[in-house]
Amino acid sequence: MDLVGRRVEREAVEKFLSLARVGRSGSLLVRGEAGIGKTAVLEHARQAALASHFRVESSVGVESETQFAFAGLHQLCAPLLDRTGVLSEPQRDALGVAFGLHGGAAPDRFLVGLAILNLMAEVAEGQPLLCLVDDAQWLDEASAEVLAFVARRVGAERLALVFGLRDSDDADHLPFTGLPELRLERLGASDARALLSAAVRTPLDEGVRERILAEASGNPLALLELPRNIRPADFAGGFELPDVLDVPHRIEEGFRRRSASLPPETQLLLLVAASEPTGDAALLWRAAARLNLVREAAVPAEIAGLLEIGVRVRFRHPLVRSAVYRAATPPDRRRAHGALADSTDPKADPDRRAWQRAQSVLGVDEEAAEGLERSAERARARGGMAAAAAFLQRAAELTPEPALRAQRALDAAHAKHEAGATEAALELLAVAAAGPLDALPRARLDLLLAQIAFYQSRGSDVPGMLLDAAKTLAPLNPALARETYLHAIDAAIHAGRLVHGRGLLEAAEAALEAPAPSTPPQPVDLLLDGLATRFTRGYEVSVGPLRRALETLRDHGSRTGDGDLRWLWLACHVAAMLWDDEALYVLAGRAVRLSREAGALSMLPAALNALASVLVLTGDLGRAAELAAEETAITQATGAPPLPNARLMLAVWRGQQPEALELYSAMVEEATGRGEGATVGLAQATLAALHNGLGNYDEALAAAQPPWEYDDLAYSSLALPELIEAASRAGQPKRAFAALEQLTSRARASGTQFALGLTARSRALLTTGPAAEEHYRQAIERLSDCRMAVYLARTHLVYGEWLRREGRRQDARDQLRTAYKLLSDMGAEAFAARAARELRATGEHPSKRNAEPADALTAHELHIARLVATGLTSREVGAQLFLSPRTIETHLRNIFRKLGITSRRELKELHLP
Repeated sequence: MDLVGRRVEREAVEKFLSLARVGRSGSLLVRGEAGIGKTAVLEHARQAALASHFRVESSVGVESETQFAFAGLHQLCAPLLDRTGVLSEPQRDALGVAFGLHGGAAPDRFLVGLAILNLMAEVAEGQPLLCLVDDAQWLDEASAEVLAFVARRVGAERLALVFGLRDSDDADHLPFTGLPELRLERLGASDARALLSAAVRTPLDEGVRERILAEASGNPLALLELPRNIRPADFAGGFELPDVLDVPHRIEEGFRRRSASLPPETQLLLLVAASEPTGDAALLWRAAARLNLVREAAVPAEIAGLLEIGVRVRFRHPLVRSAVYRAATPPDRRRAHGALADSTDPKADPDRRAWQRAQSVLGVDEEAAEGLERSAERARARGGMAAAAAFLQRAAELTPEPALRAQRALDAAHAKHEAGATEAALELLAVAAAGPLDALPRARLDLLLAQIAFYQSRGSDVPGMLLDAAKTLAPLNPALARETYLHAIDAAIHAGRLVHGRGLLEAAEAALEAPAPSTPPQPVDLLLDGLATRFTRGYEVSVGPLRRALETLRDHGSRTGDGDLRWLWLACHVAAMLWDDEALYVLAGRAVRLSREAGALSMLPAALNALASVLVLTGDLGRAAELAAEETAITQATGAPPLPNARLMLAVWRGQQPEALELYSAMVEEATGRGEGATVGLAQATLAALHNGLGNYDEALAAAQPPWEYDDLAYSSLALPELIEAASRAGQPKRAFAALEQLTSRARASGTQFALGLTARSRALLTTGPAAEEHYRQAIERLSDCRMAVYLARTHLVYGEWLRREGRRQDARDQLRTAYKLLSDMGAEAFAARAARELRATGEHPSKRNAEPADALTAHELHIARLVATGLTSREVGAQLFLSPRTIETHLRNIFRKLGITSRRELKELHLP
């Protein structure tokens, strides 16, 4: 299609390519309605890239290909696969499994994305690379997610990705949202006239011209195609067009009329081509032969400008394919699909053969259903959960026997839920519920309903639903029943104060009736028994079994399996509840390491968020900021919502009040809407620390009170010391002593230096005379022997404040000077400012922290610098951060420039903080 009237768009594409050619990679989403010229813009990009010595690879989404996992990605990247030798083994294996080149565990699709990013980056090292993907709205889900991920992670690779995306309701749900857009609007009047004049060389009656211009309404394809539907005699007048359809439908209707005017055998050949999405000309001719169609049947369609048949079969426009397919009668469609199924090699392409066979069936057919079920297994093994779900859904529809149909519908519902298609999963569960189902499948159906409810809301009545499912499962599958009981407790912890119906106590009491655990007990068994004890018999009694659960998880080390990894989040909360700082640090770090090793970007952001939150409390706010920045970058690349916990904690401990209050309000509002009482508790306990740092003790007390009263699993332990400090300073000794009594009892049971140090600090705040000093000294001694350095620094602060009030100015200076240095070095600015005020009150002016070279680096750059300083190569750092080596090198050059160094050796010698 001519690019008349698209000067601005041409220039935008050319500038985009010129930036990519010099190492400023990018992505571009070309959007607009059908026929608006997206394909023409992509073709202009191709020609401009070739003229600039780019390598160009392309792919086209096809509506009927959406069930085939990684089909669009394979079409795009197949010519690049000879370069996979440069990939790390995990990436190479993930790509091989995804493309069906060999077997293996289903890969995380974002690990496939990293492999594709590095593969493209490697090719672009030798020659700039342009990747064109037209009709991206019809990519299969796995391909779309991987390519959107790559588009968001490109940096300095001399790589450009351009997607053509048709406007539709479905397009807004695709993972490309947020990419830079080039929107194509309809042509203006003068450009529309120019294009029409170029398209119609014969004299055109002015009335007909005006009618075409009006009907086309500036749509370029309409301007080119509508004149083709006019009989030569009508060019001089008498031409009428329907005015009830929008422009894309008018174009499609024009294609339908044009194809309907062709000989019957040509129409049937067109239908076979429309039913075969790969464009394989050899397959088309084999299917045509089965229908007794000769090759000459294609000639009228080619003359009519509807398709071209060479090595590949190409329709003039996707609307031709849809027009032909929709206009065909159901029996003719089944004939075409049947011929294609018979002509497809069952060994080379069993999934497409099964899919074509399924489309050829009228009614039910067990053989076709079995074929689709096998295709679903292969799709699942490649990590194509959405494809597996589509195959299973169609298999269920084709299944004649009711019980088997219900079982397949249940399997399809599980796959739909795993693929994130919740509404479709619920519809399939309704089919499965019609049964008949045996007892175990029925129980699994109830469990899936509860899991979907948990996924959708976290709170409400989910714990009760899970408890019912667990009780049903107990005699049928004891291990799954125990997991479900633990899931119920987990859901009740999430829901917390916002639960509807049965809550934590009911879940814990019910869990006491769970089947006996396996031998030896697994972490899930120990967590279940410990938490059931915690909420039925009390904190102190639960410490022993819960500590054994944490020790088991820690001792598993690198052998931690997928099942254990699922419970690391809960184990971290248990460790925080027990003030077991070492277990909390180790388990949070392990979750990050295991997620990285598995390439599980779907799990890594939550793990990074948890570890960053822990690092804030260890006083390593710089590294926490690095991990939070990485989490944000990954969620942006994967299209997931950002996680607020670590960002709130960073803002609070840095004393950034406006940002912290904004994050707090958003976090509480969202958590309340989802029914997540535990998240509200975390936000409140963290807010209490902000107000204590600022000296707003009444506000700190109000924030810390609810998590303590509701006894939120981990956040009551976080809130207790904040509450005691706030109450002691706000003139509320009764509340402070009540909280201290609970803290003392629990800390003795816990026995960690962290817990006992917090208790000594809190008791000192409520004690007068020489006894207070003993408690302060004991707190400093104990907290010096744990990881949570922010509390040690704050203890020096409150001890110094007490000494100043006692009139011991010099002793106060020593403590306040230590507190100020510790807090300043950490970046805990509000508490540091409080220490500075106290120091000035003693007559000493605190010296400002000396600027460090690393202060010039962003959190992301500092993260890269740290990794490089350990001796990792750019490729190894890129694999860890899901970036290409070339992008790491670009960041490294910026880091060297900011630090005034020239080598990795000098970077290592800097001893970055």
